[in-house]
Amino acid sequence: MFTGLVQGMGRVEAAEARGAETRLKLRALFDLDTIVLGESIAVNGTCLTVETFGSGWFTAYASAETLRHTNLGALKTGGMVNLERALALGDRLGGHLVSGHVDCQATVRDIRPAGESRIYTLSFPAEFGALVVPKGSVALDGISLTVNECGPDMLSVNIIPATQRETTISGWTPGTSVNMETDLIGKYVRNMLGPWLEKGGAAGNAGASKLSMDFLKEHGF
Repeated sequence: MFTGLVQGMGRVEAAEARGAETRLKLRALFDLDTIVLGESIAVNGTCLTVETFGSGWFTAYASAETLRHTNLGALKTGGMVNLERALALGDRLGGHLVSGHVDCQATVRDIRPAGESRIYTLSFPAEFGALVVPKGSVALDGISLTVNECGPDMLSVNIIPATQRETTISGWTPGTSVNMETDLIGKYVRNMLGPWLEKGGAAGNAGASKLSMDFLKEHGF
């Protein structure tokens, strides 16, 4: 489990493709001490397991499944990534709960200045639109961000100067693909309400949803 508060950037020292899989060697550009074998580190928001390590570097394996859902397969030697070690019990939760299990890739469509900040607009597959809400949380390349505005297949986020300096966002341009993880709590809520959100229902009322304000009140929501 992670928070989406990136600890620093890392540089790709090697990206060894093995068929549909890749083994990465990454060097942290910050103090990465007390690392241990088998621990989880988020790389661009993707939870990977440390296989080997040395002074300031570690290797991790990305499976074919991971490469299908993330942008890790596009990493090249010299490329930059966002890194975050797993949350420890008792740490401050300054961002939001991030699992490191990427849902999809979003694409940067527009970047415009807003004072010292920048507003980034991204598009994503519409099947995830129900899990993105205004002022809710989203993780983009592992960065915990607040959704400014959103639609069925788009969202915008405001990036402050500190985030621009300390993450890979400074290198995003229109067309850049980034890893997107929607809010974890929202996924569970949607899954629990799924049977009542389905159209028709057991009674076969085509086009009617079982979910209503009266239903929610009756069931303690």
